[in-house]
Amino acid sequence: MLDPLAAVTDAFTSFLFGKVETTRLPVRTSTGQAQAVYLPTAAPGLGDSGVVIGREVYSGKGYIYDPFQLYGQQLPAPHWLVLGESGNGKSALEKTYVLRQLRFRDRQVVVLDAQGEDGVGEWNLIAQQLGITPIRLDPTAALNGGIRLNPLDPAITTTGQLALLRTIIEVATGRGLDERAGFALKVAHATVLNEFGSAEGNETNLDRQPVLTDIVEQLRHPEAESAESMNVDIEDVRAWGLDVALVLDRLVDGDLRGMFDGPTTAGIDLDAPLIVFDLSHIDRNSIAMPILMAIVGVWLEHTWIRPDRKKRIFLVEEAWHIINSPFVAQLFQRLLKFGRRLGLSFVAVVHHLSDVVDGAAAKEAAAILKMASTRTIYAQKADEARATGRVLGLPRWAVEIIPTLTPGIAVWDVNGNVQVVKHLITDAERPLVYTDRAMTEDGDRTHELAAEAAAAERAAAARESPFADEPYGTASTYGSSESTVA
Repeated sequence: MLDPLAAVTDAFTSFLFGKVETTRLPVRTSTGQAQAVYLPTAAPGLGDSGVVIGREVYSGKGYIYDPFQLYGQQLPAPHWLVLGESGNGKSALEKTYVLRQLRFRDRQVVVLDAQGEDGVGEWNLIAQQLGITPIRLDPTAALNGGIRLNPLDPAITTTGQLALLRTIIEVATGRGLDERAGFALKVAHATVLNEFGSAEGNETNLDRQPVLTDIVEQLRHPEAESAESMNVDIEDVRAWGLDVALVLDRLVDGDLRGMFDGPTTAGIDLDAPLIVFDLSHIDRNSIAMPILMAIVGVWLEHTWIRPDRKKRIFLVEEAWHIINSPFVAQLFQRLLKFGRRLGLSFVAVVHHLSDVVDGAAAKEAAAILKMASTRTIYAQKADEARATGRVLGLPRWAVEIIPTLTPGIAVWDVNGNVQVVKHLITDAERPLVYTDRAMTEDGDRTHELAAEAAAAERAAAARESPFADEPYGTASTYGSSESTVA
């Protein structure tokens, strides 16, 4: 029961100042009307210039990303790490991203294709549609006139050649090259270059390029002058270089013969918009893969990356083969630092972060991951997601939803701007990014669908686009620009 004194006090206060509290009647409404009162909010996007990736899940906004457009204030480095278990959409993202980047005239892409299906790399279909022949590195085919890349190509500087030879040996042996073996290798390399002329400028005294066989021969039979210059016995120099010669002999007369023991194959078009190195015929679990990565990386560094204002993308499948080898990781770390000044975006695709952060090259892996300002994480198991979150510094909410992500949806972290994005694929792109033909019944129709879709798009572009006669990087490749916005 209300206290009489309190009742009198309330009545007097109300008489002087009016009613202190108001009584509000409950309101019944729908969620559709209530959401107009409590407006949802979403993180800001990355701008409206670049490549359309898909749709931001929570806001429904289009998600646009381009490392070259964002580089600077929004993005300290243009490099990108893609993580996630198989079957969640990593491959489709990579392929549509490349196809959409090639619509810009100043873009060029190199892909190291380590996956294979039907006897070819999984990028073979896209290369066919662009009229490009992949550079297929295959020991068997190389013996019958296949593709060769020469580590002693005159296009590579003397310093680059010696660094590459050292990396090959260190990767193969799993340890650093000691001073004596390094001296024997340096002497053999210098002797070969003296015989053939300058390594720089493509001018040689003989009618062919120096090749690995010449290095092996010099290691087995060193010149007397090389021993005299260091006041050591010639037999000592021969002994120091014996292990080096045995390692290089594997590229000359072993299981990797044919791919690197001859002059670089003529006709490799380094000006094509897309260059695909097909490594699908190489055992991914053998020592051959990191050796190949090292040779291709240095070869590209000295022959492909040039100060010509082009924006270049270097995409590496199964990138743990790079990051898990200390010597190859150091090589690519240098490439990333060097390439950033010349407009290079490195894209590393890895299934599990634990493959690299717990490997032999943990220090080098951490340095490479630090340079990747963009991280895209597809579905992972809870334990793996927590480990990934700790290494990459992801917010707690993002770590919690990673195990629940469905295929095609990923967490994107672009220099701290974290959003959940659904990747969208157009009808024209779908047959080109289709990579599980062996598990489906209509796999035989894939090539036909791709050809039909591409032909239809080109026909439409020919009627509507002023770029119909241009083969690459224009609207004629995949129809009008609106077709990219799914």
